[in-house]
Amino acid sequence: MTVALRVAEPSRKSQAAVEALRDRLRAEAAQEPDPVHTSPAAKKTQIIAIYGKGGIGKSFTLANLSYMMAQQGKKVLLIGCDPKSDTTSLLFGGKACPTIIETSTRKKLAGEQVEIGDVCFKRDGVFAMELGGPEVGRGCGGRGIIHGFETLEKLGFHDWGFDFVLLDFLGDVVCGGFGLPIARDMCQKVIVVGSNDLQSLYVANNVCSAVEYFRKLGGNVGVAGMVINKDDGTGEAAAFAQNAGIPVLASIPAHEDIRRKSANYEIIGKPGGQWGPLFEELARNVADAPPQRPTPLTQDGLLGLFSGETVGRNVVLEPASMEDMCGVAAVKKPSLEVIYDSV
Repeated sequence: MTVALRVAEPSRKSQAAVEALRDRLRAEAAQEPDPVHTSPAAKKTQIIAIYGKGGIGKSFTLANLSYMMAQQGKKVLLIGCDPKSDTTSLLFGGKACPTIIETSTRKKLAGEQVEIGDVCFKRDGVFAMELGGPEVGRGCGGRGIIHGFETLEKLGFHDWGFDFVLLDFLGDVVCGGFGLPIARDMCQKVIVVGSNDLQSLYVANNVCSAVEYFRKLGGNVGVAGMVINKDDGTGEAAAFAQNAGIPVLASIPAHEDIRRKSANYEIIGKPGGQWGPLFEELARNVADAPPQRPTPLTQDGLLGLFSGETVGRNVVLEPASMEDMCGVAAVKKPSLEVIYDSV
């Protein structure tokens, strides 16, 4: 005899309950999220998370931005949230800053408490610290970020009286720890740093997508704008910002003087200097730009910012066959379904 399985049909009552739940979920999914607040941040301390591809120049931008803000009379805290712990290196002339993770570990082993002076240092009015992270293969960088912020809370982070807190985050790491400010509303707004290259704009677009995703879950963080670094004038980054619906806060040119001074750990964002007006404008824009709801681009839309020769837009996707994969004619195998028949 053939073995057959008979599944009992659901009752009319349970079917009605399932339909009611389905209709309720559909109605909820169809609701548009509340718009991002476009008024200036009302909280006294503006907490701003800056994201960008590794090596795009976030630390360079933030060191000069925070320095200029301090010269304008603002009380600024710069927090490096990159496992490389290089956010504050330019600010401190190339000197390494003890990280919160390594300091808290050392203090714990010695039975001592971490104090502010162990992890926070200052220069010309800028306060700065590094969260730090594990070495390659020896831990989770995102977990290190979470541990770092837990330590900051124990040190009284929410009671500190700063005008601006700038957070330097990697944007090309998708681990949840690096998305903490967006996911948990730890900041009022996000700024992306990019350049006229596909990889940095891909990262910027991912950050915009993350902001939009958490907005749909009830989040309040918006994107205040974009800083174009190493701008060579080709225009792809500006086109991205326009398509994503976010403003360009500043364009830092790809200039040899900037590259050389940055390589020598020299601050260029000083009042009265050659590049002073550029960072004065950036400081004003960062302070005043309201958080906005971005419009992330599709993959094709992102590629469309570049020429066809650059991204291979004329290439046709040709499906592979099983013969291609095996290198020989493939034999079609029977189904693995087990059927019991009478003997």
